[in-house]
Amino acid sequence: MNKVILIGRLTRDPEIRYSQGASSTAVGTFSIAVDRRFKRDGEPDADFFNCTAFGKQAEFVERYLKKGTKMVVVGRVQNDNYTNKEGQKVYSTRIMVDELEFAESKNAAAGGEGSEYRPSARPEPSAAGDGFMNIPDGIDEELPFN
Repeated sequence: MNKVILIGRLTRDPEIRYSQGASSTAVGTFSIAVDRRFKRDGEPDADFFNCTAFGKQAEFVERYLKKGTKMVVVGRVQNDNYTNKEGQKVYSTRIMVDELEFAESKNAAAGGEGSEYRPSARPEPSAAGDGFMNIPDGIDEELPFN
């Protein structure tokens, strides 16, 4: 089985191109930085992966993704080995994207107000005399899943 799930941020804006021929297909390429769980002195804090999406997924990439967007990428690892002009063998890998999901809300990505859920900042409901709770004004703005 060849399956990989990565959560990281795009390191640059995606590049989109279309294949030639009767039925052109969108091809989107981007790279994500994935933080390492354990960090050691002198070693990088993140790993960088080149990703490729095709068709509808590439069109999604073109429309909605930009540098800094935090994404969940599900796909498979593929070798991109080749021999360069000097005759040297070059080894690299690429993630072939099967699924894409946003890993944070648009508001959180923009660093907007309310992007962080703080339960202590929420107003508490108060008990009413009829057995129901009064909902404080503005509670809709406090929900973490807007």
